[in-house]
Amino acid sequence: MFGFFMGGGVPRIAPDEAVKGAQDGSVTVIDVREMGEVAATGKATGAKHIPMMQLQWKCDPRHPEYDKSLDPEKTVVVYCATGARSMQAGTLLTRMGYKDVRNLGGLHDWVRGGGATERA
Repeated sequence: MFGFFMGGGVPRIAPDEAVKGAQDGSVTVIDVREMGEVAATGKATGAKHIPMMQLQWKCDPRHPEYDKSLDPEKTVVVYCATGARSMQAGTLLTRMGYKDVRNLGGLHDWVRGGGATERA
């Protein structure tokens, strides 16, 4: 239960839950790492890559560059390398009106939960 509160008010999600949700389409997974990080390690299979610095315009429904494939009503799972940036990203998405945002932590958590990776 303590893990639920870690992440600055953005609840954590168990890695296996995130993988299952991505597989059944009930969650959208967003990788907030920089391009070089994704190029070096790949990303979670099926995840959207939106670097932290681009979240404010790619994820905000009021912005002209909003990615219309994102649904603020759907559960969104964010991850980075260690979980620090994804915590910040989750807080930002919540402020933008996303209803259910979860922090996975890092890409290693995705892999630990049985998730596959792909090259971007």
